[in-house]
Order: sequence, then C-alpha cells, then structure tokens
Amino acid sequence: MKLITQISRLLVGLLFIFSGLIKLNDPMGFSFKLGDYFAADVLNLPFLQDYTLPLALFIVVLEVILGVALLLGLWKNITAWLLLLMIVFFTFLTFYSAYFNKVTDCGCFGDAIPLTPWESFGKDVVLSVLIAIIFFQRKLIQPIFKPMASYITLGLSFFFCFWLGHQVLNHLPLKDFRAYAEGKSIVEGMKSAEEMGLEPTQYATIYTLENASTGESMKIDSKRYIDEGWWEKKEWQINSDLTETALVKEGYEPPIHDFVIDLGGSEITDQVLEADLIFLSIAYRMEKTDDAAYAKLNEFALAAADKGIPFLGLSASLPSVVSEKSEYLGLRFSIASMDETALKTIVRANPGIVLLKRGVIVKKWHFQDLPSFAELEGELF
Repeated sequence: MKLITQISRLLVGLLFIFSGLIKLNDPMGFSFKLGDYFAADVLNLPFLQDYTLPLALFIVVLEVILGVALLLGLWKNITAWLLLLMIVFFTFLTFYSAYFNKVTDCGCFGDAIPLTPWESFGKDVVLSVLIAIIFFQRKLIQPIFKPMASYITLGLSFFFCFWLGHQVLNHLPLKDFRAYAEGKSIVEGMKSAEEMGLEPTQYATIYTLENASTGESMKIDSKRYIDEGWWEKKEWQINSDLTETALVKEGYEPPIHDFVIDLGGSEITDQVLEADLIFLSIAYRMEKTDDAAYAKLNEFALAAADKGIPFLGLSASLPSVVSEKSEYLGLRFSIASMDETALKTIVRANPGIVLLKRGVIVKKWHFQDLPSFAELEGELF
C-alpha cells in the first residue's frame, strides 16, 4: 500500500501543479469560465459574478500550493482534507455540467488542453480515487526535506504564483493557446469543414410530441418526424419548449465561428479581414475599462490615421454606453459591435490592441504595453 500511496501522491501533486500553472497563465480566461458556471441557467449564483477574477486567482494558487505541499509532505492532514474537499466539489460540478450539458469545457487545463464535459468528469473520478488513497493513507506520507527547506520551497512557490499572476494580468498570458494567437489567420480559422475537406459535426433535432387526446408524449428526431409523416398526424403536436439538439457524430468544428463585426447596422467583417493593415482596440465592456487608457489610444489612432492605417474599436457594450463613453472620452475612432465571448477570447485585456494584416494576427498588446506609433513604425512597417 505504501508504494500505491506514493505513486498517488506523485501523480496528484504533479497534476495539481500543472493544472494550476496552466490556468495561472491565463487567470482572466478561467474567471470567464467561472462566470459561465455562476450563470442563472447553471448554478444560479449571480452575486458571485463580480468576484470571478479573485476567485479564479485563489483557486489556481491553491491548486499549485496544495500540489507542492503534497510532494513536499508538508501539513499532510490539512493538505489531504483540502484535496478531498476540492475534488468532491469539482467532481460534482463536472458531473452536473456533463449530465445537463451546461458548460461545454470545464477549463480544467485552460485552453491548452480542452476537455469535453464527460472527459472532465472522468478525469475527476480518477483523481478522486487517487486522492481517496492519499486521504486514508496519509500517515504514510513523510516530508522529503527538512522543515526549513520545505517552507522555503513552499514560500518560493507562492511568490512565483504571485509574480506570474501579476505579470499576466498586467500584460498578456505568457503562452497563448487560443485560435487568436499571434501568427494565426482568422480567415483560416473561420473556414467550415466543407471548405477544409473534412467531415463536419453532425447534430439531430429531437422533438417532444404530445398527443392532445391521450396525453401521451414521445421523443422523435426530425428525420423520423418527416420521413414517417408524423407532421400529418394532427393529434400529435410538437412541444417547442422541450425541443433539444443532440450530438450524432463528432467532426471538425471551426475554432472561430463568432467573428462578426457590425458598425452602425452594417456588417464590415470582410472589410476588416481584407485590410492590408488595421488596428483593433478591443474592450469587451467599455464601462469596465480604465478611462486613462483611451488618451493613449486616441493619440495612437490619430498617428495611425496619418499613415493611412485604419484604427477601429470593438465592444459588446450597449450602443447607449458606447455613445456616452465615446463622447465623454472624446474618442477619435469609431466603435463597432461584436459578440462579447469572441472579444474576451481574442485578447485578455480590456482594452487590448490587435494588429491585423489581411486577417492574420501580427501582434497583440495589453493597453499598458502599447508602444507609441513612432516606435512601432520602425519595428513593424
């Protein structure tokens, strides 16, 4: 049993450190995922929506610290209890998400290793077994270093987490695993399975039919509904509130499917993607941005315009908010509307700046890192 316990200790410790560091590379992305879980149609915890980022930071740092403490053999009782409580909670969460198909990616390993809900649940079940072994055999866990060396190692781990979190929140993630990473083509990412010569994902629409005379109900897919002539049977009516979409066969899904830009009621997506060069200022919520950033963006936009390079703002804020903020800040560039999730995915900053060249992402900046246009002109143009 001692060998099994030590193997479990090693696997759980390393996995917790890896999982924590991957999410700490992009805590804002993990906070968005927590926001999905707190939504009204999932856990219905709207009062936590304003605290997703601090909660995300707390969880990922705790993951790393628990993994390090487990490997070091420090505080074995506290560590074992916290590991058990965490895995019980997350196993419930992933099962709930998988069974009710609420959140399609748990965010366990950020964007680096996307997992389906059932894959996430399976991973947590395996972890639950390993952590249960650690919990019930925690007396077999012994420190690997002297106390002082262990505390120094744990302290250094904490300060590394603090440094990394500060770095990525005030700049950008060290490694971008998303479809909008520098060098990626948005145009290529939007191509359908047919355009790529691949098999698309297949879905079926499932109707719930109810018999007006007998009160019976039954489920039937749309193909059978048409082929078998159920639409002709007047006593059977579709309850549209219970209509579902079911996955039939997994295939290729474009990584980018919601890049649509609207300016004043006109779609300008193609113009943006076909531009030789264009700067995009992305603020998924203008009401949550640092107003001081816009003075810098205004100056940059004017300098770009002097060189004939367009500068366009993108936001998911309500038109009234955009209009009010634009007037208040004296913005010298237009603000187009776009899906909030897409904007959050493109760049982890509010605002962030993206340089596109014929649909290819050349460079991305956190607003604090944006150089002057003169500096950039010599570097990129």
